[in-house]
Amino acid sequence: MDIRYSANPRDVRRFTTQELREEFLIENLYRPDQVTAVYSHVDRMVTLGCMPVSETVAIDKGIDVWASFGTRYFLERREIGIFNIGGAGTVTVDGTVYTLDYKDCLYITMGARQVLFASKDSARPAKFYMVSAPAHRGYETRLLKLEDAAKKPCGDSAASNKRVINQFIHPDVLPTCQLSMGMTVLEQGSVWNSMPSHTHERRMEIYMYFEVPEHEVVFHMMGQPQETRHLVMKNEQAVISPSWSIHSGAGTASYTFIWAMGGENQAFDDMDTIPTEELR
Repeated sequence: MDIRYSANPRDVRRFTTQELREEFLIENLYRPDQVTAVYSHVDRMVTLGCMPVSETVAIDKGIDVWASFGTRYFLERREIGIFNIGGAGTVTVDGTVYTLDYKDCLYITMGARQVLFASKDSARPAKFYMVSAPAHRGYETRLLKLEDAAKKPCGDSAASNKRVINQFIHPDVLPTCQLSMGMTVLEQGSVWNSMPSHTHERRMEIYMYFEVPEHEVVFHMMGQPQETRHLVMKNEQAVISPSWSIHSGAGTASYTFIWAMGGENQAFDDMDTIPTEELR
């Protein structure tokens, strides 16, 4: 498992492009029959990817759970949200099988001992994107479809940022300890997300961009509002956003992204908006 330690914003000002990418960008999430895991010391969030092709894959494959978390199994003191962005697949949680189609979401509560991933068709494998946060109590494991999500339309075509925020793992939908996750879909012709920019001092966030067309990219804006930087991101890549960093993106074409948050609270609107003219 890749370990990413917390970065001081004063140090980040001096980072090269490669150093920024090594610190915050998560690439190669989907390798056949493997689990890719990145542990961030920012709020101790874990980002994972799994693409089962020819076998059933356990969530802890290749991970030393005791060395990483000091627990006997992955979700002993954690909760996790899972989105499928590939072909149809199944997630088996302590013997209960959940079928996830494209863009379905599964919340698994703390205390689940065994989590297994499989694809329905090896020629079109599932791609499970996951974010896990520390938890203090158990709730209810639940499968969520797009129609179950709370929907928040925002933006407009004139500003090239018309989009719908779909809140899946959110207090308005189901209770969790601290994890919030959702999916933002941009309308055709819109390219900006999370604009005007904001930070939220009390939480961190992770974005994973997908449905980015071949040969297109997303310019992900990051850094302190008066010391902005950017990362050029491709399809199915994720980026870690500490509490002090803005997190906005502009694509060379429309795209979709999954966001995940963890920290002190779950208030979606707990953010410090930065007037666009004050960015530097």
